[in-house]
Amino acid sequence: MALTKKDVEHVARLARLALTEKEKEDFTEQLGKILGYIEKLNEMDITGVPPTAHPFFTKTVWREDKTYRWSEAGPILENAPEKEEGFFKVRKVIEG
Repeated sequence: MALTKKDVEHVARLARLALTEKEKEDFTEQLGKILGYIEKLNEMDITGVPPTAHPFFTKTVWREDKTYRWSEAGPILENAPEKEEGFFKVRKVIEG
């Protein structure tokens, strides 16, 4: 399926893009090459190839979640500019 200048104009109109004549010609050529490459990929035999989201095997490394009692959170508050009764003290931001 060949891409035409009219197709590019239609897509540009849907995307609300104003293209110059030169841009329309360039995009027609560039998008045509992209679609041609996709057609080439569709000819590939992918029987037995599992669907993937990444071309390489990856493993997410997660650290173990640890819970702390608030009474043990002293080191967290050490760097707080202001604290009060074991909590961060912040300026009031809502008038009420």
